[in-house]
Amino acid sequence: MTTTDSTPTERLADEDIRVLLLENIHADGREFLRGKGYQVEAQDGALSEDDLIEAVQGVHLLGIRSTTYVTERVLQNAPDLLGIGAFCIGTNQIDLAATSRAGVAVFNAPYSNTRSVVELAIAEIISLARRLHEKSTDMHRGVWNKSAAGSHEVRGRTLGIVGYGNIGSQLSVVAEALGLKVIFYDIDDKLALGNAKRCSTMEELLAEADVVTLHVDGRPGNAGLFGAEQMALMKPRSLFLNLSRGIAVDTDALRGHLESGHIAGAALDVFPIEPKRQGDPFESGLQGVPNVILTPHVGGSTEEAQQDIGRFVASKLRAYAAFGSTAMSVNLPELNLPVDPEKHRLAHVHRNAPGVLASVNTLLGERGVNIEGQQLATRGELGYVVTDVGAEVQPSVLAELAELPETVRLRQLS
Repeated sequence: MTTTDSTPTERLADEDIRVLLLENIHADGREFLRGKGYQVEAQDGALSEDDLIEAVQGVHLLGIRSTTYVTERVLQNAPDLLGIGAFCIGTNQIDLAATSRAGVAVFNAPYSNTRSVVELAIAEIISLARRLHEKSTDMHRGVWNKSAAGSHEVRGRTLGIVGYGNIGSQLSVVAEALGLKVIFYDIDDKLALGNAKRCSTMEELLAEADVVTLHVDGRPGNAGLFGAEQMALMKPRSLFLNLSRGIAVDTDALRGHLESGHIAGAALDVFPIEPKRQGDPFESGLQGVPNVILTPHVGGSTEEAQQDIGRFVASKLRAYAAFGSTAMSVNLPELNLPVDPEKHRLAHVHRNAPGVLASVNTLLGERGVNIEGQQLATRGELGYVVTDVGAEVQPSVLAELAELPETVRLRQLS
């Protein structure tokens, strides 16, 4: 048995559930969980691996954003952890394979800040095309430089989007409404929206685009995706944006192409190494380069987006902790379960092997437990069965279920 739950027969009352929220999670998320009776501790900054291990002792629900890394070592030292909420889009900062092995559910917010990132991208495309950042800097230094040289409209230009997921596709629609011609490249087969044209290779996109913007995820294969070779293939005097993952871009190569004038301007919101806390020093080789906009990973940092993310992810953590629902989990099999507090509920994460459901039901039947409802889902190597029963299950029966060789985690929810 590989269960990490040392007390499978113990039900957690709401007031017993401890929550740790890091990286300045929006107040709406914090207050939602407090309103359910949970003990909520909130911190502004990220934590190192060692500090996180210390902080998660006795914690049942963990909330993070993009700078805290949940490693296998952290999970091995967090026996009480039930669920992790990534209050952002990406989950590459979480070892998802290790969470699955531990039966820890992971949730994120894949849609809540999409519009905010799109609006920042549009604002930066226009700012770079008009060289607004340079003109503003000159004005602050007392220099009046009223000139149209190097300043262009975006209407009629070609926008090349690398990564046509939730953000890339919405950017496509908004950009087209501004008069941009849109082309895109994605390794997956994605439906083109509006008049957007799919490119069969990135090289094809780079040869045609006046503006190239990255919207890729944090999978290891995207590390170093955009380097000197790709930049050399871009059209002369084109613009470049990265609002996706810092590891995707070789910033040293980008500086070289900016200084040579081959790339006319760039905007970056993400970086290979980012400070963990507000006010910590930041360094980049792109600092001081003209017509470069640097922002501190604020693509999704609008009040509207963070409020939506706070509510959305907090509600997913609550639904899992209280009712066993795994709807929109990124790692466990998905079950969207009804809320029925009048029934007793068992949630069983197990290795996906033939006969597990039969073993569970046979054991319950032989012990006189009447099954009133049951749902099962599988995902890769994991299975998840939630069973509603008419009466409270005896600790001895729970112990037998926990000892099944396929059991990963067993919880009694009500």
